[in-house]
Amino acid sequence: MLDFAVKLTRDSRATTREDLDTLRAAGFSDTAIHDIVQITGFFAYYNRLADGLGIDPEPPRVDADANAPVP
Repeated sequence: MLDFAVKLTRDSRATTREDLDTLRAAGFSDTAIHDIVQITGFFAYYNRLADGLGIDPEPPRVDADANAPVP
């Protein structure tokens, strides 16, 4: 599944029917494969949105007692 998700992320046009057959042979249903594609696509979208807008995905934490950034 992770190999497929990486392949889909790096070059979605490179995915093949054989990739889907491999997932099915590993026990993934068509619904599960659909979920894998949806989640992979969502994170690709989110990363591009955050990068394009300069959003820091994890702003520094602040220590509530000292009101200072926590390393």
